[in-house]
This record gives sequence, C-alpha cells and structure tokens, in this order.
Amino acid sequence: MSDFERVAAVGDADLLFGLRALGIAVFSPRDSQEAREIIARLEKEKYALCLVHQRWTEALAAEKEDSRKKTGLIRLVFSDYRDLAEAIEKMVKEMAIRATGSDSLVKRKGQDESS
Repeated sequence: MSDFERVAAVGDADLLFGLRALGIAVFSPRDSQEAREIIARLEKEKYALCLVHQRWTEALAAEKEDSRKKTGLIRLVFSDYRDLAEAIEKMVKEMAIRATGSDSLVKRKGQDESS
C-alpha cells in the first residue's frame, strides 16, 4: 500500500484533478452534510491526511473539535486562486464606485455588455 492511499482531499473536483492523477482519494461534496459524512468515513477508514478546501472548514468545525480528542486523521486547510481573484475584483469595484460613482467600467469576463 502506497502512502498516497491514505491521503484524501475534499474540495471542488476541478481543483483536485491533479491530485486524483497522483492517486490521492478525491471527494467533492455537494453540501455540508455530505462533507461531514466524508470526513467521518475517512476517520473510520484510518486515512492519515486530508486536505480540505477552505470552503468546507466552517461546515466541518464541529467535527474538528471532536477529532481533537482522538488521534488519527490530520486535516490541512487550503485555499485557491479564485478567492484571491474575487477579493481583488471586489476591491477594484469599490474603488471604481468611489472614483466614478458607478461600477459600470468593471465587468466580469463573459458578462453581457449591454446591461
């Protein structure tokens, strides 16, 4: 059994595609309940490490407290570029509104230009 067989990742499938190619178990929950079930399963199956996207940290907060009382699954939280891009977009929009009174100059890629 390789070391990667005891490593899992929880997050969006498109972010974790490369990890799946390495043989890491990848899980993409649809909701908070499913995320909790995945973590419980990983603990039961004695996984050593789980990479968890920051989107799921709030939903898994209670499970984190429970897991502190026992040894086993180590969870590491990670973020991705999309969060940074959204923060920059929000900041630019706020600056545009302050400078011009409108955010009409700041459009997302693919947004309808007529609106």
